[in-house]
Amino acid sequence: MPYSAPLEAIKNALKFNADIDAAGATGAFENYDSDLIAPVLEEANKLASGILSPLNPTGHQNGASLKDGVVTSAPGFADAYKTFAEGGWIGLPFPEEFGGQALPKSLAIAVMEMIQGANPAFGLNPMLTFGSIEALLVKGTDEQKSTYLEKLISGEWTGAMNLTEASAGSDVGALKSKAIPNDDGSFSITGQKIFITWGEHDVTDNIIQLVLARTPDSPEGSRGISLFLVPKFFVNDDGSLGDRNTYQCIGLEEKIGIHASPTCVMEYNGAKGWLIGEENKGLAAMFIMMNAARLQVGLQGVAVCESAMQAANAYARDRKQGSAPGVQGDAAIIHHPDIKRTLVSMAATTQAARAIVYAAAGASDLAEHSTDDASKAKFKQREDLLVPIAKAWATDRGCEMANQAVQVYGGMGFMNETDAAQIMLDARINPIYEGTNGIQAMDLVGRKLASDKGAGMTAMIAEIRKTIADASTTGNGHLAIVANRLYTAAGALEEATEWMLTNMASNRSTALAGATAYLRLAGDVIGGHLLAQAAIGSIEADDSFKEKAVILARIFADETLTQAQGRMEAVSAPANLVEDAMTTLFEAIEA
Repeated sequence: MPYSAPLEAIKNALKFNADIDAAGATGAFENYDSDLIAPVLEEANKLASGILSPLNPTGHQNGASLKDGVVTSAPGFADAYKTFAEGGWIGLPFPEEFGGQALPKSLAIAVMEMIQGANPAFGLNPMLTFGSIEALLVKGTDEQKSTYLEKLISGEWTGAMNLTEASAGSDVGALKSKAIPNDDGSFSITGQKIFITWGEHDVTDNIIQLVLARTPDSPEGSRGISLFLVPKFFVNDDGSLGDRNTYQCIGLEEKIGIHASPTCVMEYNGAKGWLIGEENKGLAAMFIMMNAARLQVGLQGVAVCESAMQAANAYARDRKQGSAPGVQGDAAIIHHPDIKRTLVSMAATTQAARAIVYAAAGASDLAEHSTDDASKAKFKQREDLLVPIAKAWATDRGCEMANQAVQVYGGMGFMNETDAAQIMLDARINPIYEGTNGIQAMDLVGRKLASDKGAGMTAMIAEIRKTIADASTTGNGHLAIVANRLYTAAGALEEATEWMLTNMASNRSTALAGATAYLRLAGDVIGGHLLAQAAIGSIEADDSFKEKAVILARIFADETLTQAQGRMEAVSAPANLVEDAMTTLFEAIEA
């Protein structure tokens, strides 16, 4: 199935959920004009549909390979990456000072949705480079910025994040890699990292590894972590490449999906690197990368939703089975009511996921570039609230939509050669990496909700109530029903938030047991709010997407918001039973 980006749906989310014009109005993006959106998206779609999408099944079948320490990318990937880099796509949101185009992050997010939708294994490569660029922009020295940023932003070099170790997993404070100071100000890095996405490859001349390690006598735990820049090739004073560094890839992981993305075991044996930021302050630098990566992974969830929906729709139109009223002979299964229900539900969920991720990206733009401190603080609070929801809710929905696509395919969906099977296999990693979705839920309630005593969520609920009032006065019958559904759902979210805040203060363990259910509820209600918001804006603007925007909001309200009351009860009821249930159902846990 060839992928083609849903340009109208993307433009609608950019305008009404990311509020990209508000970012443009800050004056921070001199190169931005709303007239740019359509041609940028159209060109990106040509790359995604014409070059990257055809490589997706062949990459799945062939994958990357390792021989004698050299990783060879899947057939066609190196040439495709060259085309991608020459198009300047990595540089969209980055400063002109280093060769970027200084456009809003939300527009770059829209482009990356297409890349991830067309070929998720390919899309992981620039995704990691984005995180490296973000970290260097904030924490890098002037010398590091001048040496590396231009090449990373141009796409001539790529970046990779080296965080995970076999003995540590998500607990980065337990990592063992060492960084010993050298006389010249550099460090010798020794240790082994696992699950390093695109850590070694042949699509660019140089790879800039960002590596977490401990210096001698550093404090235990996360307080003793430092971040280091470790290039594959050293860079001479004139910018040319020098000698090869001493680290190497010693293995490629065998995975159930994303086969064309080399997931590397990296061995550092005295490799030379340079400190990024302050010693023992690597966690702060790491979270710059992680925050960028979490939003990008949420975007992968959106891309999976879209790809799964496109695959299911195409197959349902082609597959003939059974009879249907008004159809002579065998009918295409798209005529069957349950298939129709599945497809429209997938469409609404996809647009809700897109709305959440784009809203987070838009908040990030305004948090950085608003013209006054109060606005910056408001939008930073919104970004912080939305990122864990974007990452977890969108990727969980992506897996659900992939599952639905397999169901539409029926028995053929269980066959390895089908698009639906690949989509499902590729999608399963998304809820796991860059912090599992359980960690995102704990971050939402343990950091984001508790840190401001619920002020960010309270502000969100107030905005939802305004959307309810606006939807009630449009005169549109569908939106009147959406307003009623959203009213009940907002009440459920408010009640669950009060429960969560109370228990975070008095019984943290019980609260955290309800965190995943709380994040699901929050994503459902915020997604419904954002779809209604976009529908109202579309009607007021009289744009071409307005009818679809209204129907998407209505479907989501009927399918998802109607479950909010039950989900609210699921936040507290099972959480209170967890400890007793563990004792009853499982053997005693050793301390």
